[in-house]
Order: sequence, then structure tokens, then C-alpha cells
Amino acid sequence: MEINIENFLVKEGKKVNLKDCETEAPKEFKDKQENKKALKKIVEDIEALQNVLYAENRQSLLVIFQGIDAAGKDSSIRAILTGVNPQGVEVTAFKTPSAAEYEHDYLWRHVQNLPERGRIGIFNRSHYENVLICKVHPEFILSENLPDIKEVKDIDDKFFERRYREIRNFEEYLHDNGTQVIKFFLNVSKDEQKKRFIERIKNREKNWKFSAADLKERSFWDNYQKAFSLALENTSTNHSPWFIIPCDTKSYAHLIMATIIKRTLKNMNPKFPKTPKEEEDELQTAYQDLLNEGKEKK
Repeated sequence: MEINIENFLVKEGKKVNLKDCETEAPKEFKDKQENKKALKKIVEDIEALQNVLYAENRQSLLVIFQGIDAAGKDSSIRAILTGVNPQGVEVTAFKTPSAAEYEHDYLWRHVQNLPERGRIGIFNRSHYENVLICKVHPEFILSENLPDIKEVKDIDDKFFERRYREIRNFEEYLHDNGTQVIKFFLNVSKDEQKKRFIERIKNREKNWKFSAADLKERSFWDNYQKAFSLALENTSTNHSPWFIIPCDTKSYAHLIMATIIKRTLKNMNPKFPKTPKEEEDELQTAYQDLLNEGKEKK
């Protein structure tokens, strides 16, 4: 069974209505163990490609995970990156901005955590929070202390259109300078979120994952669906695409995202660096020296 990743791609300029997007796995991908078996092979391929990317040291990959509470961002990152050399992967989880971060523009803290050349960077939440949670709760923008924003009524559609444009320009800049960006929206149904919230409350080991604030945000479900739809359709580009991932079945979601990461790395086409002629000669000399080592004593 093959996954056609084009089925999950948000094409540049395409309108998005999340009500039209699946959250469940099709019947041929319902087998959790089969999905995990297929995922293991793909992760091995990702590890091999990342090894070449690291050696090449010319490009980097930034993978963004966004989704509503309990969509499965943490578990997805663990599942896909287990087995990949940790030396070549950097994971950053973004929380509410600190006072120091609010003293800078909204992209500043994300720029500080971009992956170095040769590495895969993972953003668990990202600069998109500024057009998602801030779209639902525009009052949060006031903490940025912007010169042209005095009160909530100043945060209108034009304000967010400007932000979408700034984000597109930022990601184009990254692409032009060697960082490929791919973005996953983890699409979970409202019923599935409810089930996962209940599990977090019932399971003491998962209590730390749930707070009363999560339930409050759930009451804004429709607002978040609209905010995500607008962000996806305004910022998915050919060079920095969004993918809408059905996440009610986690093992299926992991398989899709791993497949996309693998294809992206292959398309980046990293190469092992070529050894200069003089260094090749030195290597051959060293090789012979090692072979001959100890023969003089015999």
C-alpha cells in the first residue's frame, strides 16, 4: 500500500475548508501494527538521508507541526524521529512568549532556533501561533506593543493579511538561503479531541497534559477551524507547502508525515562532499601506513 502525498498537499492559492478534509484513516490503513512496520522502514531511510545532509553541510530542513490541543504533535515527533541520529536533529517547542521575547518582533524567537546547515529542525508550534491563537484571541497582539496597534479594534483583516505576507516572505527567504520548509497541520476531529481529553483526565500519568484552559479553548473550536483554514490557504506555497494530515488514527498520520519528510529529503538531493585530490593522496598514504604498521618489527 502506497501513500499519495499529493492527497494531503494544500496547493498554492487553493481555498481550504477543513470540513471537507478527512480526519480518519481509510480501511486499508487501519492496522496499527502494519502502519508501525511500514513506518520503521521509512524512518531508516530518513536516517540515511539525514546522514548525507549532515555530511554535505549546505542545506537544512525545517518541519513545522501545528494543530489544536491533543492533535498529537508530541507523539508524532517522537514516532517519526525515533532512530534518527539526534546529533542531526533539533527540536524546539514554543510556549507563550516571555517578556524578553515580547521586546522583539514576533519572528525573532523563531529565527534564533532555525536549524543549522546539515540539520533537521522541528518546530512544535511555531511563528504560525501569531496568526492562529492570535486570530482567535486578538487581544494577545497588544502584548507585542506595536506602534500602530493601540486597541483590539486596530487588529483587523488587513493586519492579518500583512502577517500572512510577512510569513510567506520569511519562508521564501529561508528557502532561498538553503532551508527547506514543510508544514504539517494535524487535523483531528472534535470527537477525537474529546476522547483524548477524557483519557488525559482518567490516566494520572497524563494529567500533566491537561488543564482547564484546554477545555476553555475547545469552546472556540469553530473559530480555530476558521483561523487554521485562513492560515493554510494564505501561506501554503510551492517552496514551503502545507500538508493537512488526518490524525484521528495516529499510526496512519505518522506514516504520512514520515513519507513526506523522506520525499522532501530525497528531493533536496544531498551529496557527500567530494574529497580534494591532495586529500585523497594523503588518505591513500595513511591507508598504506596503517597496513604496514607493525610489519617492521617482525
